[in-house]
Amino acid sequence: MGRVSGKMALVTGAAQGLGAAIATLLAKEGAKVALTDINGDGAASQAELINKSYPGQAFSFQHDVTSDADWQRVLSAAKDAMGGLNILVNNAGIASNGSVEDEDYDAFKRVQTIDVDSIFLGSKHAIPIMREHAPGSIVNISSIAGLIASGNYVSYNTAKAGAWMISKSIALHCAKSKSGIRCNSVHPAFIDTPILDPTKAAFGEEEALAKLGRQIPIGRVGEPDDVAYAVLFLASDESKFITGAELKVDGGISAM
Repeated sequence: MGRVSGKMALVTGAAQGLGAAIATLLAKEGAKVALTDINGDGAASQAELINKSYPGQAFSFQHDVTSDADWQRVLSAAKDAMGGLNILVNNAGIASNGSVEDEDYDAFKRVQTIDVDSIFLGSKHAIPIMREHAPGSIVNISSIAGLIASGNYVSYNTAKAGAWMISKSIALHCAKSKSGIRCNSVHPAFIDTPILDPTKAAFGEEEALAKLGRQIPIGRVGEPDDVAYAVLFLASDESKFITGAELKVDGGISAM
């Protein structure tokens, strides 16, 4: 218990799935947490659930992660609510299914904007605040799809590779500027979150999870807490000598 005690975190895309699991675990381990999401009601509901177990530790904000102005507004409000900021988890993201010939250009641009531009904007505006409360940690949720390509995920592959590489650039900048802030990326394989809903709808939940699990050496789809614990480690001072790295949470798929 208390692995991030006294820390102040902001988690994007926290209304459900990975973001909700990450925010809950950070609160359990002692951090104050600002949950943000384009779905403001969903973020508020998750914050309320967290506060039932960990009173006064969770706050929520409606947040468009593609908006420069919204990032500045939310970061200022989160700083006021929590007393500062030293953990940023850029988790918000979407996927799209399509090859380079099939994918719609607007869909391609939307995936890049939500999955990559949000990391740029969030990090750009959070670093000055985090510097005041160092040591700090930025954790960007990429995907194993950012390291291993597929012919029918051109938008998602491109965006998650961008999330991987921008993390390294941010890490090197923060190290060179002596900010006391680290930056790393996390790369999950299939995790049982709402992102799998289309696959479940197509095959049925049991068969969908079994079908995806057969592609993973460990033999199953991951759970949200599998990723949340990886984020917890990178957010905590336990990883104080780790920056510019990628942590694969993929059941061994990248070892094949």
